Amino acid sequence: MLRVLLLGVLGSAARGLPQPQPQPHGSQCIGQDCFALFRGPATFPAASQVCERLRGHLMTVRSSVAADVISLLLSGGGGESPRLWIGLTLPPGCSDPGHLGPLRGFQWVTGDNSTSYSRWARLPEAPASRCGPLCVAVSEAGVPVPGEPSWEERPCDTEADGFLCEFHFAASCKPLAMGSGAPAAASVSVHYDTPFGARGADFQALPLGSSAEVAPLGVELVCEQRPGEIEGRWSRAGPGAWDCGVENGGCEHLCNRSAAGGEPRCLCPADTAPEADGRSCTAACETLCQHLCHRNPDVPGGYSCMCDVGYQLAADQHKCEDVDDCLQVPSPCPQVCVNTQGSFECHCHPGYDLVDGECVKDLCLGNPCEYQCQPLRETDSPQYRCICAEGFAPVPNAPHKCQMFCNQTECPADCDPNIPERCQCPDGYILDEGSVCTDIDECASGYCNNAHSCNNLPGTFECVCGPGMVKTGSDCDLTPVGGGRGEGEGEGGDGGSGEPPVSPTPRTTLSPRPAGSVHSGVLIGISISSLCLVVALLALLCHLRKKQGSMQAELEYKCGVPSKEVVLQHMATEQMPQKL
Repeated sequence: MLRVLLLGVLGSAARGLPQPQPQPHGSQCIGQDCFALFRGPATFPAASQVCERLRGHLMTVRSSVAADVISLLLSGGGGESPRLWIGLTLPPGCSDPGHLGPLRGFQWVTGDNSTSYSRWARLPEAPASRCGPLCVAVSEAGVPVPGEPSWEERPCDTEADGFLCEFHFAASCKPLAMGSGAPAAASVSVHYDTPFGARGADFQALPLGSSAEVAPLGVELVCEQRPGEIEGRWSRAGPGAWDCGVENGGCEHLCNRSAAGGEPRCLCPADTAPEADGRSCTAACETLCQHLCHRNPDVPGGYSCMCDVGYQLAADQHKCEDVDDCLQVPSPCPQVCVNTQGSFECHCHPGYDLVDGECVKDLCLGNPCEYQCQPLRETDSPQYRCICAEGFAPVPNAPHKCQMFCNQTECPADCDPNIPERCQCPDGYILDEGSVCTDIDECASGYCNNAHSCNNLPGTFECVCGPGMVKTGSDCDLTPVGGGRGEGEGEGGDGGSGEPPVSPTPRTTLSPRPAGSVHSGVLIGISISSLCLVVALLALLCHLRKKQGSMQAELEYKCGVPSKEVVLQHMATEQMPQKL
């Protein structure tokens, strides 16, 4: 009979007539995959064409689960062991069966050879090579273990007893759930119809597109998938609930059985509202207000819509429309205002820049800055300033130029990105470890020869001069002094003023003695001679007064101090010339 049906299908297809749909003799759906058994003589190409017309393909048996499905479909055959085509073929050509894996070089009709299961029949003698095209049929005849159909290689143009088709769907529905409010089960019959032709009342799952008819309730439903959902659900085109005893009337929450003669109705929670289908519920504000919704607790079901900043309610009080901020008086922008959805943008005329919300002249136009120019306010002086890149600083005497700068012991070097080994360091630094600039210790190199101490600084150094030295540039020199050793004086002569001798340095130069200067010994001699003359005059005065006999007591007091007289006499004796 299947041969006649196939001939009719192919003939109708050739003439462009509607093609009758073959009905499988058994089917099973597991999750999103369905399998169907078709009986009747058919070649492999004819069987494959029927499966493809039903939007499927010949069955692939990649696991033991699929093999169990075949056993389940064959269990209702009344003891027969038919051979059924499955979707496994060997392409034209010859191959070595010993090096081609569990499928022996065969491929699935889906174009791959992936599998974790194979069940080849035990042949008396394995051929040395296998040449295609060949196709595979499964059968339980002669298998050592019942319930495990084996695979047989057969020419593709020979007829098998039937074939197995496989169909994949995006989702599936469970069989209809009959509630307590439905009529007695004996008086209710459910008939299912699948997209691949399987019909009946006993299914574990129904793929998308399947229909269900419930008699005598007059309920006709279709398995559909709503956007954003994974599982399918039973539904119908018309709005509202159906009989509450079948799938809860299709209601998402409660199904209300009205009084006699009334229609069933779906009820939603207080904080939700029914959708257009009359069966699903959603938050009222999410469907009624475009942006925000504020519920009114004083009015049951009352609410008011609100809009985000930059929008206003439309005339329907539900939708939101943009507010043109640029129409405000005064304008929010100093020069040019461009309105956007929910906001606005400020721009300036050519030759002006937007700085802190104001349009200022492009003061950097034609600037001499070596790196970058930062405009200041038009009223400031100067009106711009030059900025250097990181690791650089303006040259003190030329701020529009930049020089390398570092105030630490180590700084990154300025390297050419195209030539990484070409790097530069600031003055006072040396390149170290490839791309690091290290400070040069000038003190260790003897830059301060005559200084009291030397301080090394990042990139430079400082000479500290000691007492009696003056700083000349970066070095120290001795301070010029007024005294010294006289001409013709020997090693044992007078050393001068008594100041400690100063050791000469290679860079110290003493100034010549000024003209007309007097030696200190001469000054001391003149002072002692003057004192001796005063003492002699005093002694002569005392002698005259003694002779006169007047004011005797006073003269005795002045001349009678032993310490003073001894000192004066001693000094006179030591220092007066021999003629005195």
